[in-house]
Amino acid sequence: MTTRGVHTPHAPQSYDPAPAPAPPAPAPGRRVLTAVALAATVPYLALKAAWLSGSRIGIPDGSVLLEGGTFLTVANAVTLAMDACVILLVLVLTRAWGLRTPAWMLTVPVFTATGLLTPILLGFPGQLLVRALGFGAGPEAAAAREPFLDSWVFIVVYTGFTVQGLALAGLFVPYARRRWGRRWQGALGERLPSPTGVVAAAAASGALVSAAIFLHWAFGGTAGLSAERAEAYAVESAVVSVAHAVCALAAGAGALLLARGGALRARWPLGLAWVGAAATLAWGAWMLIASLGPQPDGGEGPSAAAQLIYAGQMATGSLTTAVLTRFLIARREG
Repeated sequence: MTTRGVHTPHAPQSYDPAPAPAPPAPAPGRRVLTAVALAATVPYLALKAAWLSGSRIGIPDGSVLLEGGTFLTVANAVTLAMDACVILLVLVLTRAWGLRTPAWMLTVPVFTATGLLTPILLGFPGQLLVRALGFGAGPEAAAAREPFLDSWVFIVVYTGFTVQGLALAGLFVPYARRRWGRRWQGALGERLPSPTGVVAAAAASGALVSAAIFLHWAFGGTAGLSAERAEAYAVESAVVSVAHAVCALAAGAGALLLARGGALRARWPLGLAWVGAAATLAWGAWMLIASLGPQPDGGEGPSAAAQLIYAGQMATGSLTTAVLTRFLIARREG
């Protein structure tokens, strides 16, 4: 006799297992970050959608953007899609099903977002600070430039990017700690194989060269710049160059620290390598692609030397990414 069909007055009528407990409700701070991250995408998405539909909002008379063209249309569509991906990324980081997302489907967009937003997080507040201190370009210099976008567009867009970056960081760190926490727990451990050390040395060398060039530009140097770009030097552009130099140095330092191993806590070299590699790779590629399209001042684009420098940024970021990947594989195997 089996027990499957036996019933007693005190026996339950169903043997279905108890439902799994629902995941805990997100903390108030996490809900706030989610709302902030989603809201921060609205201004940029609205502007891009308006421009794609033919609106001239934020574009002054005489701007090169009014000439349109396939390049600008494609660029607007691609950047709109990229910012829309932030919404999906926020959902992955805040929903229970997000923990089951394949790692590469999450790390690739997070790595890209880190790379594109980090120099903005460093440079935009710095630009606001130098303007507040009276070191920015004066109204005469601003009026002398060729029209590109109304000034309020830059404030709205880059404020949104800054908020997005901070909110995404606040959401990603606890997610990554929960899913991959053991990868950065403890010390770095053993030195990585010698071929990886060679790659790390190459990344550090490229980082030093890139940082030196950007610092040269930051202090008024003109090597590798077109004549128009050299004449357009301003303190605001110097701040951006310093931000790129910092990111390049972070990439080189992170690569070397990960490759050499040791007793240092792993989270710091990992953070340096992740942020530095993402920023140098993403912005090198972004600037190289942007150099092929219409320029903000309507004049000549970056020189061939500048394009080579952007390619060097990409190479530095790629080499550091290789070291970072090798380190994470070693931690997984360990």
